[in-house]
Amino acid sequence: MRREIRLPQWGMGMTEGTIVEWLKAEGARVAEDDPLALVESAKVETELEAPFTGVLGEIVVPAGETVDVGTVLAFIETDDTT
Repeated sequence: MRREIRLPQWGMGMTEGTIVEWLKAEGARVAEDDPLALVESAKVETELEAPFTGVLGEIVVPAGETVDVGTVLAFIETDDTT
């Protein structure tokens, strides 16, 4: 099943974030809580962790791009069928 990874809101005033670097490449196997990317918001870098176990599919937002909270960043293909 294809599942979305969205930019979370880590703080009350956070409205956007910049993808500094993807730590995993498309096609990489990831476990839940593995670091996927570095995201900068309010001049603080935070690791974006995988919310699911699976294979990192399409990366929608490339490194260097700034997007709003809630934006789909990438997809993970999971074994879930529900």
